[in-house]
Amino acid sequence: MSTLYIVATPIGNLGDISSRALDVLKSVDLILCEDTRETQKLLSHYGIETPTVSYHQHSRLEKVENIVQFLKDGKNLALVSDAGTPGISDPGNKLIEEISKREVAEVTAVPGPSALAAAASVSGFPMDKFVFLGFPPVKKKRKKFFEEAASSLHPVIFYESPHRIIKSLKELSEIDESLEIVVCRELTKKFETVYRGKVGELLEKINPKGEFVVIIANRGKNGSLLTF
Repeated sequence: MSTLYIVATPIGNLGDISSRALDVLKSVDLILCEDTRETQKLLSHYGIETPTVSYHQHSRLEKVENIVQFLKDGKNLALVSDAGTPGISDPGNKLIEEISKREVAEVTAVPGPSALAAAASVSGFPMDKFVFLGFPPVKKKRKKFFEEAASSLHPVIFYESPHRIIKSLKELSEIDESLEIVVCRELTKKFETVYRGKVGELLEKINPKGEFVVIIANRGKNGSLLTF
């Protein structure tokens, strides 16, 4: 049976990719990419010449059928996102679900970099239990999103883009400006920055350029983190 490899790729520093991931990307018949241009930068850096094809959230059913046929024909494929681990706040999970349902290939993880795990590891908050919410809604239900994030019993992690990071922190501050947060900017990249403090205080300090991971500590009334 063919194999669909779910391959984690660097979130910034190209040196973070595993030797196993490189071996898989070299050996498969085709690499499915969120954006072939982004993936090509990584492949060129390591001299990998495996063919690539785009697969993203707007891919049509016809493309899924083509992928299924490749697997039926005995081809081994790798799925990568632009950065990090596919399937986490990423459209790759839809393809994985479809392949699993049809039982046309083994689905195998090649673990590695993840902005979620990287941010959690440097937060300094107890992370034995936490909630991951992906990206906030762009328009509707934003207030509800941040209210639920601020009232969670456990630390909350969410991603945000450079275009909306300040807006999101302002909305959090309007709910409770004393919320203790960690904001990770451009993790593993040249201008990596980790901001720590109360959300109301950090608003004036954050450089809104780059990709962001935000962690809310969510302290209880007694001043200690609730980790049930």
